[in-house]
Amino acid sequence: MNTKANRFLGDKQFYKNVFLIAVPIMIQNGITNFVALLDNIMIGQLGTEQMSGTAIINQLLFVFNLCIFGTLAGPGIFGAQFFGKGSMDGVRDTFRFKVISGLAILAVGAAVLSIFGTDLISMYLKGEGTEGNKALTLQSGQEYLRIMLVGLIPFTVTQIYASTLRETNKTLPPMFAGLAAVLINLALNWVLIFGKLGLPAMGVKGAALATVIARFTECAIVIAWTHANRDENEFILGAFRSMRIPGELVKKIIIGGLPLAVNEFLWSSGMAVLNQCYSRRGLEVVAATNISSTIFNLFGVIFIALGNSVGIIVGQILGSGDMEKARRDDTRLIAFTVVAGIVTGGLMAALAEVFPMFYNTTEQVRELAAHLIMISGLFMPLAAFMHAAYFTLRSGGRTFVTFLFDSAYVWAVTIPTALLLVNFTDYGILKIYFICQFVDIIKVTIGFILIKKGIWLRNIVKND
Repeated sequence: MNTKANRFLGDKQFYKNVFLIAVPIMIQNGITNFVALLDNIMIGQLGTEQMSGTAIINQLLFVFNLCIFGTLAGPGIFGAQFFGKGSMDGVRDTFRFKVISGLAILAVGAAVLSIFGTDLISMYLKGEGTEGNKALTLQSGQEYLRIMLVGLIPFTVTQIYASTLRETNKTLPPMFAGLAAVLINLALNWVLIFGKLGLPAMGVKGAALATVIARFTECAIVIAWTHANRDENEFILGAFRSMRIPGELVKKIIIGGLPLAVNEFLWSSGMAVLNQCYSRRGLEVVAATNISSTIFNLFGVIFIALGNSVGIIVGQILGSGDMEKARRDDTRLIAFTVVAGIVTGGLMAALAEVFPMFYNTTEQVRELAAHLIMISGLFMPLAAFMHAAYFTLRSGGRTFVTFLFDSAYVWAVTIPTALLLVNFTDYGILKIYFICQFVDIIKVTIGFILIKKGIWLRNIVKND
C-alpha cells in the first residue's frame, strides 16, 4: 500500500476502535429513525393534514433537541478530553455542569413552546391550500404538541446521562436503552394511533403519548444502569452530593461552550426558517419535505455516527497530547465518513421513488417527495464531510470557529438564498431546494481549508 493511501486508510485496529464507538450509535440512531419512519407512515395513514401538523411540531421540537445537544456539547468537549487524560474528577465536574445547564434549557424551551406554540405552527400555513386543510393541520399540530411537551423532561435527562456515558466509551447502555424505547414506541403507536387491543383510536394524540411513554422508559433504563454500575461509572460517585464546580472550569466551559449552544440554536432555528421558506410554495411541500427529511435521517445515521465518533476519538487523543496521531486519525475518519456518505447517498437516491408509496397522501406529494429524496441523496457526501469537519473543529475546542462554520453560514448564505428564490423568482420547490443544497459547496471548501491548517489541534485540559 502506497504512502498516499496510508494517509486515508487505517489498519484493522483503527477501524475496530472506530466501530466500537460508532456502531452502537449507528444502531441506536438507525432503529430510532426507522421507527420514526414507521411512525411517520402510521400518522400518514390518517391523512396529509395530520402528517403535516405533526411534521411542523417535530420541526419545532428539533430546535429544542439541538439546543439541548448544543448546551451539553461544551462540557462534553472537556469531558472527552478529561477522560483521555485520565481525570475522573474532571468528568464528574462536566457532568454536573450538564445537569444545571440542561435543566435550565428545559425550563426555557418548555415555556416558549407552551406560550407561542400556536403562533409558530401558523407560520408554516401561509402557502397555498384551503382554509379547511390549514385549520385541520393547525388542530393536529396543537394536539400533538400538548402531549409532546411532557416528553421534553425525560429526553433532557437522558441526554445528560447518555452523552457522558459515550464520552467515557460506554456506548452500549444508551444503545440498549434506545432500542427498548423505540420498540415500545412502535408497539404503542400501533395500539394508540389506530385503537387496537380494545383501546380507543387516538390519532395524532396517540402517536405523541406513545413517544412520551417510550422516552420515560429510555430515561429510566439509562439512569438505573449508570447508578447500578458505579464501579464502571466513577463520574457518578458523589456527583449529586454537591453541585459545586471549580470556577475556572466553569469559565472555560462557558467561554468554549457558549458558541456551541448558540450555534445549535441558530442552526436548528435556521433549518426551521428554511423549511418555512419552502412551505411558501404550498401545503403539499410541507408533507413532501417531511417525507424526504425522514428518509434522509434514516440513511444518514452512518455518517452522523461516524461524525460523532470523530468528536469522541479525536477529542480523547487531543487530551492525551498526541497531536500527530490526532491529525492522522482525523484524516482517516473524515475519509471514511465521506465514503459512507457516497454509498448511502447513492442507495437513497436509487430508492427515492419507493418510500413515498407507503404514505396515504396525494400523488403530487409522493412525486414531489421522491424528487426531494433524490436531491438529498446526491448531496449526502457533502453533508457527511461537513459533519465530520464540524466535529473535528469542535474536538479541539474551536467553538467560535464552528459557530461561524455552521450556523453563521446558514443564516448568512443558505437562508438569504432561499428567501431570494422564494420571493423574487417563480422557481418551483425542486429548483429552489437544489440550489440551496448546492451552495453548501462553499461551506465544504471552507471546512477543508480549516482542517488542513490544523487550527483544531489543541489540548484544552492539560492545565486542569
